[in-house]
Amino acid sequence: SGMEFVAVRKGGDAFPMEIGVTEMRLDEGRYFIGVVRDITERRAQSAALEYQALHDSLTDLPNRSLLGDRLRQAVLRAQRNKDRIALLVMDLDHFKEINDTLGHHYGDLMLKQVARRVRDALRESDTVARLGGDEFAVLLATSDKDHSSQVAEKILRSLERPIVIEGQSLHVGASIGIALYPDHGEDEMTLLRLADVAMARHERA
Repeated sequence: SGMEFVAVRKGGDAFPMEIGVTEMRLDEGRYFIGVVRDITERRAQSAALEYQALHDSLTDLPNRSLLGDRLRQAVLRAQRNKDRIALLVMDLDHFKEINDTLGHHYGDLMLKQVARRVRDALRESDTVARLGGDEFAVLLATSDKDHSSQVAEKILRSLERPIVIEGQSLHVGASIGIALYPDHGEDEMTLLRLADVAMARHERA
């Protein structure tokens, strides 16, 4: 592959360009051939593939992989700034019954609405991710015990309103577990595991 530059079209628009140079030797000397390519489309395809790899295709939320990356970054920032962060893990109650009774179509539409409600309950700086199935995680960039409990309550309240899907009014609750940095763990894997354990305790309660 060649070297990449930013070029400007006649109208003033900037675009990514690749220049490849090959050497050709002939009897009378050396020649260099340059090939210039507009790589706008290639860049767009690459960006789309990267986005798909880091987001859940159903809800368009960050997936487990992107959450792990953001959690690592948040831990490093919190270490530097002597801050606290909170990780919430949430599982929907009775989702399996809805899925089994009404079918995956209803289940998928419910997950989309739940994702929207959770996102609307958060600040711009917070991250909500779908871990898989009916499990979600919320990363609160700066938080403590009281604040994270308030956010958990706000999320649970947002799910108290019935979810209406194709004329059917459905109720879904949730169980939420909370892990705090540095109180409960100092790396992303420990925080995820402990939030998961705390959530399972609430489910059984």
